Amino acid sequence: MTVPPSSSAQRARQALAHRLKELCRDAELSGLELSARCGWSRSKSSRIMNGRTPPSANDLRAWCRACGAEEQIEDLTAMLRTAEGMWTGWGRMERAGLKRSQQARLPLYERTRWFRSYSPGLVPGLIQNREYTEAVLRSVQRRRVQVDDVAEAVRARMERQHVLHEGHKRFAFLIEESTLHNALCGAEVLHGQLAHLLSVSSRSNVSLGIVLGRPDRTRMPVEGFWIYDTTQVNVELVSGYLTVTQPSEVAMYAETFGELAELAVYGPSAHALITSAMAALD
Repeated sequence: MTVPPSSSAQRARQALAHRLKELCRDAELSGLELSARCGWSRSKSSRIMNGRTPPSANDLRAWCRACGAEEQIEDLTAMLRTAEGMWTGWGRMERAGLKRSQQARLPLYERTRWFRSYSPGLVPGLIQNREYTEAVLRSVQRRRVQVDDVAEAVRARMERQHVLHEGHKRFAFLIEESTLHNALCGAEVLHGQLAHLLSVSSRSNVSLGIVLGRPDRTRMPVEGFWIYDTTQVNVELVSGYLTVTQPSEVAMYAETFGELAELAVYGPSAHALITSAMAALD
């Protein structure tokens, strides 16, 4: 098992493993005896007990029955679901295609009032135009998703952008300067996307900052992330999708966002960079 890159996600899995180890000890069972009762190899129970392999819901039921603790199944299953919700591999999230993962975030977007987004390589989804979105999602689909529902996923992402037009919501977007020049979509589509950035950034509830590439930066680029109000952070990594809710960790991302924001330019200066990038594509 790849250890999730978040102390809160790791703690949740270790807490579950600790509870399972306690059940085994309370039942006065050795790991070997537990494995025999469950019909497993000795190594499987050891990996679960030490937090190296996450148990399935069926594994939890078998474990509790072996320990004579069926009354613990419901609570332990809830702990499992919490740990799983913090870290989800792309294979699991996108098994049925890309549309579902796009739709799944809509409730979070609708209840959030303050969005902060940092992206080191791509224009954030909420301020993408249709053609750019299609190129990005098509690239994802080709790389790791067998189901081709890109057209439906694009529609879902476009529909999600209605939150931009709700005046009570605030949006702060930070992108690296290189994002203006690098893309998966070709020059024509990138040109249209940059024009869309100019339009979106003129909205009164939207702030767009461009973090300058320079040799004397005080904060280097980090992984892309979204902060929703002050309660949740989502991070997209190569291996999966991370959800952070631990207040101390959310605060770390907020501090990082603030540091990167100090390196960015806004308003006319940002618009000048965008129009210059557009001119270079002509």
